[in-house]
Amino acid sequence: MWCSRMALRRLQRITPLNVTGVLTSNVRREMSSLPRVYVTRQIPPEGLKTLRESGQVQCQLWDSDDVPVPRQELLQRVKGVDALLCVLTEKIDAELLDAAGPNLKVLSTMSVGFDHLSLEELKKRGIRVGYTPDVLTDSVAELTVALLLTTSRRLVEATHEAKTGGWGTWRTLWLCGYELANSTVGIFGLGRIGVAIAERLAPFKVKKFIYTDVAPRPELASLINAEYVSFDEMAKRSDFLAVCCALTPETKEICNKDLFSKMKNTSIFINTSRGGVVNQDDLYEALSTGQIAGAGLDVTVPEPLPTNHPLFTLKNCVILPHIASASFTTRNAMSVLAANNLLLGLRGEPMIKELKL
Repeated sequence: MWCSRMALRRLQRITPLNVTGVLTSNVRREMSSLPRVYVTRQIPPEGLKTLRESGQVQCQLWDSDDVPVPRQELLQRVKGVDALLCVLTEKIDAELLDAAGPNLKVLSTMSVGFDHLSLEELKKRGIRVGYTPDVLTDSVAELTVALLLTTSRRLVEATHEAKTGGWGTWRTLWLCGYELANSTVGIFGLGRIGVAIAERLAPFKVKKFIYTDVAPRPELASLINAEYVSFDEMAKRSDFLAVCCALTPETKEICNKDLFSKMKNTSIFINTSRGGVVNQDDLYEALSTGQIAGAGLDVTVPEPLPTNHPLFTLKNCVILPHIASASFTTRNAMSVLAANNLLLGLRGEPMIKELKL
């Protein structure tokens, strides 16, 4: 498994630092003829440093981390660029690609998910696509375990009670939750992250790991001694169900009333993949009626989820603002990987992580 800290050190060595000191007029002229790159967000500093000090591109960026670039501004800024580095808040579709024009040959997204990209349009135009899997495995797995424990042991409720005077005399069943010991943990989508989650949960004395995917994955499953089961079997047997799958047309809203109706009323549902795999109306119904015991979500539709959304009214639903990869080490590693994917793509070389369209 590719640790994000080790990955960052390796990625920083890939692109040599060519720009030093004061630029001469000759260097300025040379730089003006370099490929033009637009960066749609103020990405973490190590990635920007990789681009700027490569000496291979001239960069422009939307210099904000708080506010996404407005759509009309983005459509103007991408005109004539040779490469684009984006994040998951930007929709890369036919309109944007038309605005960019024929010079655009490389797109690099600082994300592991790519549901914000119109892959067919990119393929049709021969645009290469880089993305950033693997480097965020550890941070996402850690956050998933934290969210699972927070939800199952009702930590948000307990903190609220302690702060607001609900903490009275000791009571035998007050704020009781559910233990991992002797439980069955289901994993929907067994990739690197699913394996990393199971590895972290195993010391809690989990009795059994089960999983489902588009097909059995025996090599990965053997690492955690997991059993392949059907989607329905996973729903019925899981005490804790962690969703780690990609968002595709096949998985869109696959976690719906049919799934929740098969789960135990003591089950905990966790989603750190993409919000679109869950039908949130069905989840609200399952939680509010006690059909399942609780849910922890790091991803929603839309993002941010409106503060008046019904899910926020439930004590048994913990919602985080999409922070699974939010560690300094991981986000810097993602930005450096995205930068190097872009630079390698512009040189016509194999990217470190490229989507095969």
